[in-house]
Amino acid sequence: MTQPITVELWRGPHVESRHVVHAAVADVEGDVVRSWGDPDRLTHPRSAVKPLQALPLVETGAADAFDLGPVQLALACASHNGEPGHVAAVDAWLARIGCTADDLECGVEQVHRDVDPGATAARNCSGKHAGFLTLARHLGVDSAGYIQPGHPVQELVRAALAETTRTALDPAETGVDGCGIPVHPMPLHAIATAAAGFGTPTEWPPARADAARRLADAMVAEPWFVAGTGRLCTDLLAAANGEVLVKTGAEGVQLAVVPRLGLGIAIKAEDGSRPASEVALGHVLAEVEGTDRTDVFDPRRRITNHVGTHVADLRVAPT
Repeated sequence: MTQPITVELWRGPHVESRHVVHAAVADVEGDVVRSWGDPDRLTHPRSAVKPLQALPLVETGAADAFDLGPVQLALACASHNGEPGHVAAVDAWLARIGCTADDLECGVEQVHRDVDPGATAARNCSGKHAGFLTLARHLGVDSAGYIQPGHPVQELVRAALAETTRTALDPAETGVDGCGIPVHPMPLHAIATAAAGFGTPTEWPPARADAARRLADAMVAEPWFVAGTGRLCTDLLAAANGEVLVKTGAEGVQLAVVPRLGLGIAIKAEDGSRPASEVALGHVLAEVEGTDRTDVFDPRRRITNHVGTHVADLRVAPT
């Protein structure tokens, strides 16, 4: 096992904190081509795998049945800020399928000050859940309880995750994600393998490969709907213009795709630090691509306070 990435927080001339980060880079055949730390580390991927969870929405024909476009498909992959435009788009989507925000089972989370505190559609996972409701409508099954492991929607999602990560998902090991759906622990390299397949789905069945391309194209075309103002996913998707896809998950997880190289990247910060995982992702992408995307990552390495004063820096420690 190689050394993990260490991300240090420097305040003045001293290191204040150190964050240990594991990373795996895999190809479409599942071979680990580069790693830092433990590529076998069992990891809850959280929202980083939303693009994979959205595959059944497209491959079953549900997206076409309800005439979903890039905005809806991007939202299906999103952990959005709950900004007014996000909420309006989710509400419009729900109306299209004959649902309301009351049908969402993801709970309420106030994210943006300009949104009604009781707006369920403001929940950062509301786009993904609108996708689940759309899938239930298309399947002709009762949408109530769609977040439960035994519901037909979650059975399709679990199958998509198992097949794309090449991992047997043990129901006894299943946890509950922040939005209420099942979350399945899996090796870090398996997440990277699925990421590689998502960007270069040459090993996937035709319907799934088409679904991956459509979802990836939507994320690139509508990056603001994947996350929102000031977020890494939105900024990197916009700057890379299809050369890199990225999806952040809670507790310091990152999934990234480099389609032209046929590679996927999975990152996990041991302590769950999102800033450390973002800086580590910038480091890994620079190693893999040979390009340091400074416009995107430099602002995340530089820490400012609420009045904009530069107070600290996040740096990858030399090995």
